Amino acid sequence: MYLHHFSSRHGVCGNPAVAPAGPNGFQRFLVMADKLCVLDCGGALFHLGGGIRDPSFIFINGEWRMYLHCALLCRGVKDFTSDPRTDTSYRKYLYVLASQDVGDQDPGPCDCVEIYQPSTGQRVFRMTFHLTMKVKRITLLGVEVDRELLLLTEAGRVYSVAINELSLDRPRSYTTQLALRKMSTSRPDASVTQMWSGQSSVLYVTDDGAVYLEAHAPSVYRDLYGTIQGFDSRDTQRPLAIPLPSKVVFCSLGYKHLALVDEFGRIFMKGSNRFGQLGTGDKIDRADPFQIQYLRNPTDVFCGLNHTLILIPSMDSVKEIHGCGCGAGGRLPGWPKGSPSFVKLLLKVPLCARRISSTRDCLYIMSSYDPEEDIGYSVLPGSSCGCPGGAEEDPAAAQACEECLKQLQRCPSVQERVAKTRDFISHLPLPGYQKHCLWEALGMIQRAAESRQDGRPPTAILSGR
Repeated sequence: MYLHHFSSRHGVCGNPAVAPAGPNGFQRFLVMADKLCVLDCGGALFHLGGGIRDPSFIFINGEWRMYLHCALLCRGVKDFTSDPRTDTSYRKYLYVLASQDVGDQDPGPCDCVEIYQPSTGQRVFRMTFHLTMKVKRITLLGVEVDRELLLLTEAGRVYSVAINELSLDRPRSYTTQLALRKMSTSRPDASVTQMWSGQSSVLYVTDDGAVYLEAHAPSVYRDLYGTIQGFDSRDTQRPLAIPLPSKVVFCSLGYKHLALVDEFGRIFMKGSNRFGQLGTGDKIDRADPFQIQYLRNPTDVFCGLNHTLILIPSMDSVKEIHGCGCGAGGRLPGWPKGSPSFVKLLLKVPLCARRISSTRDCLYIMSSYDPEEDIGYSVLPGSSCGCPGGAEEDPAAAQACEECLKQLQRCPSVQERVAKTRDFISHLPLPGYQKHCLWEALGMIQRAAESRQDGRPPTAILSGR
């Protein structure tokens, strides 16, 4: 795990945490209020403590490393989740989906959902399902007093059960009935394979790559669709299809915007763009999915409250993180004023980075190598080749280049043209050393222009590498 604290004094490249000896490879992680929960490849769930927000560092082999103590929480874990809001202070309970033996008389393990208090590591609630019901994913919807636990079964059906977190401190036993969501009742032939949730929305992906969205608040519906017409407060479970020309392989759901990645590695953004979190170059909301040019084949995508991060491989076999939106508090390292376009963040990314997440205090990067994991993007029909992190030659990309040249012509000064060209180069699917070379060339041109204006002979300054 690599943690980049936005107010850290230990450098801008992020601080690697001391790897605990317990987990057998990192598979997934979740940031809690003051803990870091990690699921290993063997199904064991660990929580890492030691002050995530105010960490203690030790100096090892010439670099600062964060010290975290590790403790085993549960085994046989299939999935885990917590409060869907981006503010981690609300994540007081951890929901764990596990497969465990309940008693000696049972013929096999049963799936169950256990609720833990991460601060103490104690289990406060347990829900056991029938032996024939196999669940593969869980997620939460709503706030503490109106919480819904969504369960996705291996058969592709979605169920929900109401939970009041305020009563979890009063132990009691009872039987409850699971309700089949309208996503499964209205489309019985559709098998849901993936499920994400936010505070007031749920996103489904079916086995044929179709995407459906539930919006449970009028403000969220308006930001995602640009209008309040069509929202029915009495039928918030109604799934709304999001049209795309190809199959979707994975998504990320923020509070009022979302990102979709299709089978060809293309990235589409939709929703509110008040802070430029869609990366479209402007701050105009998008009711329909908008494709992001020059970024393709992402490893991971994270949609925050008002910014977006994309983990993407470059052509020189390294990983980069590009971000857009609000940059307040240092959440876009190197871009404190934010950016309405995706820009490369100024931080060092591990070669085997697989997952990213961000809070108001810190950027989290999980580095883990799994030779069996491969998203396997397809080559877009009619294209020459698939370029890591970039787009092939297509009419849309050519049009974007022409638009950039028009914007350069409208710039009144050389300094503004150089700044605009720098931003344009950061979006090109080029290896890092080529981008660095072009940026250095632009710097020479700018210094030469400034020298002529001052009446001095032009000089060349080369930065050592």
